[in-house]
Amino acid sequence: MSFNLLNIANSGVRASSELLQTTSKNITNVNTEGYVRERTEHRTLFDNQVGLGQTFRLVNSFAQEQLNRDISNAAFYNQIVSESARVDSLFAEESNSLGTSINSLFGSLQDSLNQPSSNVSRSLFFSNAQGYIDQLNRLSGIVFDQKTIVNDQLEIYANEANSLITKISELNLSIASGTSGPDGSALNSTINQRDLAIKELSEYIDIETLDGPNGEKLVFMGTGEAVVMEDGAFNLFSISGDPDPNFKDLKLDVDSGKAIPLEVNTSVLKGKIGGLLAYREEILISSQNKLGQLSLAMADAFNQQNRLGLDGDGELGGDLFTIPTAGAYSYAANTGTAQVSGTIEPGKGSELPPNDFLIEYTAVNQITVTALDSYGDPIGTPIVAAVAAGQANSGTAVGGELFGLQINVGAGAAVGDKFELKLNSEASTSFELATMRPEDLALASPIRTNSDLANRGSGNIASSTVSDTTAPGFNPGPPPALANGTITLTKTANPNEFTITDGAPPVTNTVVLTPPYDNVLAQAGAPYNTYGFDFNLEGIAETGDSFTIEFNTDGFDDSRNGLLLAEIQNRELVRSSAIVTNGDNLTKINEAYGNIVTDVGMKTAQAKTNQVAFDALANQSNAWYESISGVNLDEEAANLLRYQQSYAAAAKILSTASTVFDTILNAAR
Repeated sequence: MSFNLLNIANSGVRASSELLQTTSKNITNVNTEGYVRERTEHRTLFDNQVGLGQTFRLVNSFAQEQLNRDISNAAFYNQIVSESARVDSLFAEESNSLGTSINSLFGSLQDSLNQPSSNVSRSLFFSNAQGYIDQLNRLSGIVFDQKTIVNDQLEIYANEANSLITKISELNLSIASGTSGPDGSALNSTINQRDLAIKELSEYIDIETLDGPNGEKLVFMGTGEAVVMEDGAFNLFSISGDPDPNFKDLKLDVDSGKAIPLEVNTSVLKGKIGGLLAYREEILISSQNKLGQLSLAMADAFNQQNRLGLDGDGELGGDLFTIPTAGAYSYAANTGTAQVSGTIEPGKGSELPPNDFLIEYTAVNQITVTALDSYGDPIGTPIVAAVAAGQANSGTAVGGELFGLQINVGAGAAVGDKFELKLNSEASTSFELATMRPEDLALASPIRTNSDLANRGSGNIASSTVSDTTAPGFNPGPPPALANGTITLTKTANPNEFTITDGAPPVTNTVVLTPPYDNVLAQAGAPYNTYGFDFNLEGIAETGDSFTIEFNTDGFDDSRNGLLLAEIQNRELVRSSAIVTNGDNLTKINEAYGNIVTDVGMKTAQAKTNQVAFDALANQSNAWYESISGVNLDEEAANLLRYQQSYAAAAKILSTASTVFDTILNAAR
């Protein structure tokens, strides 16, 4: 009996000692990051002895997985908010407002209209135009610098994620080998380290885990790609820029880089890396592309309208802005040697969407052009265009639409070669004025109209329009003039019949017009409809009434073309989408800039709202997880007291058993 009592007491002391050790370990590691509370359980053997205890980690796997997901989402929005707040404040700052520079530019143009012969007012226009360019370059340059910072951060985050992936894989191998002490404590510590590394990895990317063999954890990205696999195998992130070396893409190396890297769907990636990429693609790239697009559309409109006027020297107008040309980036897989570049086709600035473009050489002297979204994915339908004399534009494109681009394709292109054109973003930092001479602002119209003083009717030429100063109707000079001299329109006795006389020697043709007499030369047909200008006749012309159209020689106090230049501010010039092509897809210049500022502000505000929501969810998930896996000092203190008492009681039994055993031995002597 005393022998059984001794065994029971001995097992009780051992069991209480194990419980005290577990409780002490919990208390000691209360502040250890990643530590999971442990519990030791015993079962009774057949002879009422307590068997060896088994120590378990107290983990709710559902709470753990939910916490990892919420950490990824919270880190995603925290990253966006911390990055986008800088750009938001940049655009919101009045001193950085491009809208102020645009208004100053058009304000000085209005002043020039009041004094068209004054070089002082014209000089003020060019000063404000340079101020606008300086502001654009400064604003775009800051955004461009932010993209460089993102590249640096992306490399740091990818390296940190790779370190965690490697660590998880190594810990998986240790766990699978079953290395532990008698009570499993060492193994539990390794599992804690592995789970902490998984939790830390969830801050960089969103992950899902599966239980593997021998206690391993297999880790997958939220997009489905495996990063930690069985038997210590793993994939790491790599950073590369193809075709643009300055635009770093996130890829997943497979088989230690021996296989082709996997593309990562960054548009749905979460965590710090996903937030950083979302900030770059949805705010930085979008903003810079829209800044460049707005400025290209406005510069093209100014150039085209100034070309339709007469400058202060009495010459036909020229360009006010130098339209940048951007070199396209060649993909590494290209086999040809051709260089490709792109710019705006003159007069097509309003057809340019706020996108980058993929250009593919699909056949000999043929390309397809596809608009890309901010993540570099194709949108819409590719446009096919022929390459004629090394160039493709709307005139060689199927359907006449090529996004307003003029694409130059050099020699040496091979079928299948691909290029990426980033005209908008690169143009936003490389604008220049084509001239600073006040005289080069073409405020006057190159034609003027007169009614003969002897006219008896109420007819008069109400308005004239110039559409193309390079057309056959103009002689560029010097000095410039109408190619066929003064045009005379005379009413005949027949209804709606007129004669048109011009040329040297003069040639007279009879034409019948359709009331109302709008676009008279277009109604008259060839050759008059190719002159590059036209006019409307209003009122009632009597027989013999005549009207003349002549070159506006010495028309320095004329501001009719200047009014059209000023009207650019109110024209819908900026295209909103690469997919929609109708007029509803266009906005005014100031509205377009306002939309950029509003878009940045809205995305930042939305990210802040989501940040608060997901931070709250992460805190809730952490509380749920800690309620099971975290150490509660009050509970552990109570356990410590309870296990001390059980240890003392077992020790007392042991002492009693020893006394009884000694008494029995003494009685037998």
